[in-house]
Amino acid sequence: MKDRRFLGLLALVSLLLPVLVTAQAQRAEPPSVPVAPRQPTVLLDGAVLPAPVTLAPTGPLFGLAALVNNLGGTLEADEAGESFTLTIEGKDVVIGVGSAIITVGDNIVSLSQPPTRGEGTLLVPLDFLQKTYGDLAGFAFEWRPGVQQLIISRRAAREIPVLLDVVHLQGMTTVVLQFPEAPRYQVLRQPGQVDVQMMGDRLAPPPAPPVVTDPLVQGVTISPEQVRIQLAAGAQASSYVLENPFRIVFDVHLPAQAPAPVAPGPAAPEQAPGVRTIVLDPGHGGSESGAIGPSGVQEKELTLTIARELEGRLESHLGVRVVLTRNEDATLPLDARTAIANQNKADLFISLHLNSSLGAGAHGAETYFLSAEASDANAARMAEAENTPEPALPEGTAGLEAQDLELILWDLAQTHHLLESQRFAAMIQGELNQTLQLRDRGVKQAPFRVLNGAAMPAVLVEVGFISNPDEEKKLQDAAYRAELVGSLTRAIGRYKALVENRPEPPQAGQPAQPAQPAPAQPSPGPAGATRPPQPRSPGRR
Repeated sequence: MKDRRFLGLLALVSLLLPVLVTAQAQRAEPPSVPVAPRQPTVLLDGAVLPAPVTLAPTGPLFGLAALVNNLGGTLEADEAGESFTLTIEGKDVVIGVGSAIITVGDNIVSLSQPPTRGEGTLLVPLDFLQKTYGDLAGFAFEWRPGVQQLIISRRAAREIPVLLDVVHLQGMTTVVLQFPEAPRYQVLRQPGQVDVQMMGDRLAPPPAPPVVTDPLVQGVTISPEQVRIQLAAGAQASSYVLENPFRIVFDVHLPAQAPAPVAPGPAAPEQAPGVRTIVLDPGHGGSESGAIGPSGVQEKELTLTIARELEGRLESHLGVRVVLTRNEDATLPLDARTAIANQNKADLFISLHLNSSLGAGAHGAETYFLSAEASDANAARMAEAENTPEPALPEGTAGLEAQDLELILWDLAQTHHLLESQRFAAMIQGELNQTLQLRDRGVKQAPFRVLNGAAMPAVLVEVGFISNPDEEKKLQDAAYRAELVGSLTRAIGRYKALVENRPEPPQAGQPAQPAQPAPAQPSPGPAGATRPPQPRSPGRR
């Protein structure tokens, strides 16, 4: 009997025990308290900076004005508030609101996303800070997404190796200083020599002193503090930068010889800046059909049709001289196209193409200007598809890869027009987007060989996707092409008016009025005191 009672009591306890344990645990647990989300912060040497941070889907954006106040430099906006100039260590960084392309000194730099307005200031992405304050002033930036903190520190001095190449081609010597990463430096010039002085970094000179035998460069010495280039008597040097790998390039040449004296006579008036001759390049031709649409129409046919229609519109509405690189279905080498532009002393070069994609849904227009580095993977693939195989490297150019030599030759003509090409490309892209309500695929940069060697602002325009059945059909429609040609004409008219310093460009549908001669002024370019206005919205890259 007692055993049965004991077993019953034990069974009751086993049933009640889980309930008692759960109740006790609930009484022991403290009430839950909601946790406030962590606020993004910016830290400089461990101290919090009052810089706003916006977490965008494409990455964090940081308030630039507060960072300038703490990291140094000056930030100024233009009158319209559409572009800003940030000056760091004596070098200007020009920023366009909504443009993912900036200029750092004479160099064009692509960002992961465009600077934008917000939080009462200009917001910039992380790689903007790395490519400006990081490269120019020696700061290091690290974004820690787990704790939503931007850590800024002062980078210690680095020892950076340097490689030297000296090449003499066609009366000009090119000196290339190559580094595994961008150093902090400044270029100082004085008669007979050029110094590249390190600013906080140190150089690791090559094991043996360089031996230079060149008619324009007497010698190059490399020490931990600087690289000194000794020039021949009367030689002059200009410089620019190429990236990936980072290279400082100097073009050394003798000044142009003065013309022989002539009998006194009335001086010819100096020709004012302007756009008088435009070369249009219908892409592909002959054996090169280009892309082919779903209905079988070929890119080479449509580009020639568009070029002919644009030729007539430009001549009648802008009063300019227009030259086509081909006016029939003929094969034309890429190098010959820019040669035609140079021979005709063109003021603009426009290469017309049609885009293609494996997916039939891709649509919209894209405008490219020339750059050694593509702005993204798609731009790189596009350039690779359009380019022909590179020529073999000539003998006697040891120490330079074929691509380096090609870039050097290209720079002799095109580098000084890059900023103008960028600005012109932005105007074209903006007109196409607005008038045709096309998807904004943005202004991009890529090493298109068809633009190599153009001694004037040069762009390549992909006016639509021939692989898209809807766009292919529209491109074959005369009314749609008239709108397309009108957009291109207005963009060219706006650029022409800007160059000629006229307040209003010609309106679409009206013949151009004779332009009054503008006073002579320096030709806009990336170097010197004259800096061209920056594009308002070159696109998202």
